[in-house]
Amino acid sequence: MADPAQSPARVSRRRLLGGGAVAAGAAGVAGIGWGAATLTHREHDRDPGLDTVAFHGAHQAGIATEPPRHATFAAFDLAPGAGREDIIGLLKIWTDDAARLTQGKPALADTEPELAARPARLTVTVGLGPGLFTAAGLDAHRPSWLKPLPPFTIDRLDPAFCGGDLLVQVCGEEATTVAHAVRVLSKHVKSLVSIRWVQRGFRDAPRGQTMRNLMGSVDGTVNIAPATPDFDRLVWDDGARQPWLTGGTSMVLRRIAMNLDTWDELDADGRALTVGRTVDTGAPLSGAREFDQPDFAVTDRYGIPKIPPSSHIARAHHAHDGERFLRRGYNYDDAPAPGQVSKSGLLFASFQRDVDAQYLPVQQRLAEFDALNQWTIPVGSAVFAIPPGVPGPGGYLGQRLFENAPARP
Repeated sequence: MADPAQSPARVSRRRLLGGGAVAAGAAGVAGIGWGAATLTHREHDRDPGLDTVAFHGAHQAGIATEPPRHATFAAFDLAPGAGREDIIGLLKIWTDDAARLTQGKPALADTEPELAARPARLTVTVGLGPGLFTAAGLDAHRPSWLKPLPPFTIDRLDPAFCGGDLLVQVCGEEATTVAHAVRVLSKHVKSLVSIRWVQRGFRDAPRGQTMRNLMGSVDGTVNIAPATPDFDRLVWDDGARQPWLTGGTSMVLRRIAMNLDTWDELDADGRALTVGRTVDTGAPLSGAREFDQPDFAVTDRYGIPKIPPSSHIARAHHAHDGERFLRRGYNYDDAPAPGQVSKSGLLFASFQRDVDAQYLPVQQRLAEFDALNQWTIPVGSAVFAIPPGVPGPGGYLGQRLFENAPARP
């Protein structure tokens, strides 16, 4: 057998032409994560382990916040019989713990207070799953989009990475800080919930450069910029349908496994044609620089589109402005099974006002046909409502839901 390193597999532009029409509209990137942006540059004028991100505010931190290096997503199931008052008590505990830990202070009854001394831009983001609303007698106040995603032909979902009544997304620059926060948040409510799953991710890049995923591609070129009208309109809920959710949002978390062993067989041209961007610079195949806008109408001298219609960025491109959403991607690299080389992939979190209107159309196009599907498999999926932030001390996460929404008789 020929050595793949000496005879790399090639993917021609002609081979990828059969994937369907390119969506119209302004250029953009979606899907597995060639669209999760680097939002701002960190300041390095002091020990970054002492940096903090404000906990209190109109929105929860960890969404518009610049993504730090480490993230842990942990889902929980409510204990049998847990009801409204139990959930309120749990959310009050999490609110107090998060408010302290994110500011470099130990949580109450923290058995390792020394580990709280380096907040390292820690953020804690809490989400509510569909089952929580039923347990609390608040089904009438569950957003219509808060339900499992419909089945897709490309999915090979493992129940070990799906669903959950509650979620905590814990992010920070230092892995020790993140691990300590996850343990504190978990053990302080262990009588009310059980851990359903835990997924850990990481992302690295030199300052001023875009991170790369484990396929070697730049991951974070295009996204919605925070503190802009577009961001507010597309990410934060306006409360029109569920007043308690004003200032909140939704999260879709997808765990996407990568077949790196077969991806290794592709040369740089094949990888570029599959994704729609060059490997070395991340530039779209219609441009010269990473941040050039993809032009899906540009053709080569033979009249063949430079960006294949079946490439990932062509299939993931939003058909209209309302299909845009915020992306935050993290790599994962777990221990492989015996006889395998790797078990790696991407934790792809998207935030949007409406899952059905913004996320689903893009995901459906990717499921129908995406050249990248040959090397990626969604193995986990979950949807959560992200309540608004806590304006100041004395409040708690989800307070508007429980105080302004009467439970069913």
